[in-house]
Amino acid sequence: MTAPSTLGLSTEARNLHWLLSNLVEEVPGVHSVTVVSSDGLMLLSSDPGRLVTRPGGPQDGPRGSSADLATVVSGIGSLTIGAAGLMDGGGVKQTMVAMDEGSVFVMSISDGSLLGVHATPDCDMSVIAYHMALFVGRAGHVLTPELRSELRKSMEGAE
Repeated sequence: MTAPSTLGLSTEARNLHWLLSNLVEEVPGVHSVTVVSSDGLMLLSSDPGRLVTRPGGPQDGPRGSSADLATVVSGIGSLTIGAAGLMDGGGVKQTMVAMDEGSVFVMSISDGSLLGVHATPDCDMSVIAYHMALFVGRAGHVLTPELRSELRKSMEGAE
């Protein structure tokens, strides 16, 4: 059965939503997942219902929300791409940040988009990296400009 948030979307968009939901539901330790475009806009989120804003304004979403994860993923992506350029390191494939109370993983998708995962501190990093690579392999070839536009519009409607 199709979730209400995917009604009216193309088959490719629904498939990406399914892959994202599957990543959260089936990989132990994953809190949330997001896909961010190369220009920093959120394309997909595992918890679009958490985009609700507080009375202070649209930038004041709940702490730990999808928008926060997308912002962090975009920032980490920019920082690591810049660092790789300074070090003549080539393209950035993956970044992991381990914190006392959690982890953030960022993986490049072929079109310049980024996949970000927020996980528990005791997660199995290799399992998460493996499932992220599977997602990137399945999603990378379908993220056309048309699909990115469709996903952006669907995220705007979720806010």
